[in-house]
Amino acid sequence: MASLMTVTTEGFKKLEAELEYLTGTKRKEVQEAIAVARGFGDLSENSEYDEAKNEQAKVEARISELEEILRNVKVIDESAISTDVVGLGTKIKIVDKEYGDEEELSIVGSNEAESLAGKISDVSPLGAALMGKKVGDVVTVESPNGSYEVEILEISLDK
Repeated sequence: MASLMTVTTEGFKKLEAELEYLTGTKRKEVQEAIAVARGFGDLSENSEYDEAKNEQAKVEARISELEEILRNVKVIDESAISTDVVGLGTKIKIVDKEYGDEEELSIVGSNEAESLAGKISDVSPLGAALMGKKVGDVVTVESPNGSYEVEILEISLDK
């Protein structure tokens, strides 16, 4: 059994949308590609057929993975999110104590993390260090590149 994964409502909707796309549109596209490739003749020397079958295997594997995730997911109750401390579903503003750089980040579940979009996982070095902390707290973050300190300036709901 997979472990329980926590996601935001937005993350849950993205997982559902991906599953719907794969089971509908993508599955049909792959089946059509297999049918076309079969028309090319001898399957033992048919690279288009092999490619289509490999794509089918990838799609089916991802569908299975998504179904397992969705069976074992816990969606954050956004009405219960507190802005008193950093937690899943919160948006935070931090400042790097050494360089003075300010940054706004959203704390999300590990499968939703997109660092370029400012969404960091609650289990990333920075996310884990910030969890449960309050505005004004100075936090030491242990990262692969060494440790650094940030101060929490604001905590709000990630809307």
